[in-house]
Order: sequence, then structure tokens, then C-alpha cells
Amino acid sequence: MRIDASHSMALCIDIQERLFPHIHQHDELADRCGRLIRGLRALEIPIVVTEQYVKGLGQTIPTIREALGDHEPLEKMSFSCCGVDAIEARVLGARRHSMILFGIETHVCVLQTALDLLEQGQTVIVVEDCVSSRNPNDKRIAIERMRSAGAIITTMESILFELLRVAGTDTFRAISSIVK
Repeated sequence: MRIDASHSMALCIDIQERLFPHIHQHDELADRCGRLIRGLRALEIPIVVTEQYVKGLGQTIPTIREALGDHEPLEKMSFSCCGVDAIEARVLGARRHSMILFGIETHVCVLQTALDLLEQGQTVIVVEDCVSSRNPNDKRIAIERMRSAGAIITTMESILFELLRVAGTDTFRAISSIVK
């Protein structure tokens, strides 16, 4: 099944200041997530940004905020992005059925969001190299579980070129420079 840009949106899940330094390979993750965001923006894919319990975990990290540009993060207390009225309204209101997930932590918020979206009948795409956890084994098990539940597991470069579909355009040149 091919993923189509016109039916896709992204969820940037809880990449926040106080938890991020404890995430496995967090510097590499910040770089890849930033590049994914720039690519999604070049492709005009809507991005919903969530923040878990801002008072305790802080805001989205500066490098991600910079890549996002003007955005309005939505706070949540539940681990899943589903069941939060403001997030559900944004996601369901977009009328797109392919949800591209990235962020932290893979085995908690990303996993529970993926399972809930799958239960709602959405196509869930997890960008494996743009998710992480404190413990790499937790991430590995969560990726296996999401795959077995029906999520599509991909990488940052693969999803950007799949959404792009053709070479030779200004958008192709922008995506090519982002992934290099």
C-alpha cells in the first residue's frame, strides 16, 4: 500500500525539554526529526504537535520548535494522543486517514497513540528512525508490537520520497538536500 501525501498528516509526539536529554541517542534523534519536519513542511503535510504535561516535562525542544516554525502545541495528560478533544478535533477535522507518527517515548505515548489510531481505522505510519525511548529495548519491543498490530514501519528518508513520488521538481530538490 502506497502512502499518499494528500491523505497524510503527522503527529509530532512529546519531544520535550526535560525528558529529551534522557532519551537514547537524543542528539541524532533531534537531527532526524528536524529533517523529517522540514521535509513534511516542504510537502505541505499538516503536523500536529503534542506536549505531555508541560508543567513537568517542559516545552518542545528548541531545535524542533525551530524546524516547525509557527505552530500551536496541544497539551495532553493522557499518554495517547487519542481521547484528547483538541487533538482529536485537529486530526479528525483534517479528514486525512494516514497518520505519520514520530517522537518519544516509543513504548509509551507513540505506542498507545498508534494502537488507538489503528482501532479507529486509521493507517498508521511509524517513522522508526524518528522515535526513541530511554531504553533501546523498550523501543525495539514497541516497534515489533506496532508492526504486529498493523502499523507501517518506515524511515525518514523513505517516507519523504514516498510522499514526494516524482523527481525533477523544486520539492524534489528541497527533499534531496534535506536527507543528505
